[in-house]
Amino acid sequence: MIEPAPYLSGLVLTGRRVVVVGGGGVAQRRLPRLLETGAQIDLVSPAITPTIEGLLTNPDLRWVERGYAAGDLEGAWYVVVATDDADVNDQVSAEAEERRIFCVRSDDRSRATAWTPASGQHDHVTIGVLGAGDHRRSAAVRDAILEELRTGSLGARDSLDKQPGVYLVGGGPGDPDLITVRGRRLLAEADVVVADRLAPQQLLDELHPEVELIDAAKLPRGRSAQQEEINRILVDRALAGKLVVRLKGGDPYVFGRGFEEAIACAEAGVAWTVVPGITSSISVPAAAGIPVTHRGVTHEFTVVSGHIPPDHPDSLINWQALAQLNGTLVLLMAVENLPKIAATLLEHGRPATTPAAVIADGTLPSQEMVTADLASIATTAQSAGIGAPAIVVIGNVVEVAAQVRR
Repeated sequence: MIEPAPYLSGLVLTGRRVVVVGGGGVAQRRLPRLLETGAQIDLVSPAITPTIEGLLTNPDLRWVERGYAAGDLEGAWYVVVATDDADVNDQVSAEAEERRIFCVRSDDRSRATAWTPASGQHDHVTIGVLGAGDHRRSAAVRDAILEELRTGSLGARDSLDKQPGVYLVGGGPGDPDLITVRGRRLLAEADVVVADRLAPQQLLDELHPEVELIDAAKLPRGRSAQQEEINRILVDRALAGKLVVRLKGGDPYVFGRGFEEAIACAEAGVAWTVVPGITSSISVPAAAGIPVTHRGVTHEFTVVSGHIPPDHPDSLINWQALAQLNGTLVLLMAVENLPKIAATLLEHGRPATTPAAVIADGTLPSQEMVTADLASIATTAQSAGIGAPAIVVIGNVVEVAAQVRR
């Protein structure tokens, strides 16, 4: 005989009483999702896990510090039984049946009147999967659906939730897997993508054929005019009702001119949103095995732009002060000016023996790193043919990383 299929339904529990009996691992897994519904939850149990104790700061959760007693389900709309005592579970489910309250049992689904699906949420979509008691299969199917929703492989490009405007998306350090989930989804929904040279190029191959792709690295008329042209394109396409993704490497606000573009959108009355990315200043050293901080070695790290040399009149950096720091210096866009930067740090007191590293093409298959002391790092990188884009790390954390590589 074929088992009747359950009727899958979404319960609106906001403001309604839910009773959870048991304070162990099952309750710990169920409570966060229940709390998201806005339900008024009474947790009946003589003991609870430390994690559940941490949830008690939520005013919608009340701990009844004792065992289950008859009458505890009065006024409840939904019950979760999650104890390891079969007799208690039977008592609770019997009272729930008598009161016509749907009841989930963690120990015996055949004696329950409701089953908890393997569930998850993406954006405004909630996924629930019931696999006829096969929890692993249910979870695997749920995870596959969520992954495709998050990457944009599954979903509607013209959904009702699609909001035109400009999205300043950080693409991460280079490896396409290191873009954020939201960033990848927006690429799948985009009408227009304006991409930097350092944005993850492999992601561009995944764009829908109808997407207008604009290569910001090849816009004409020089550097300053180029930014003005990028601003114009973003505003123009957004005013035409398009969803525009401005795809950058790293994070939009870490030497990425992202806020200049945000200002341009704001002045034109265009809706804009920043989607933070993983900055290369932290992730590239990490991918190369270098922590920018380490207990007992450094209490600070400083991220510095090296796109202009220390003696340039437009420099805004106090190199003398940086030289006096004991922590880690991370230099972006500094390969060309590294000889002058290193000389300036040495001149103002940074020890010549300070360990340093230069990492090119961080997180990509072509990643390459050289190490030396501060006095010789520039010539070492030059001799090795290390070119931009590259990250420079100066500090004792480079030596800490070397201990692991030996």
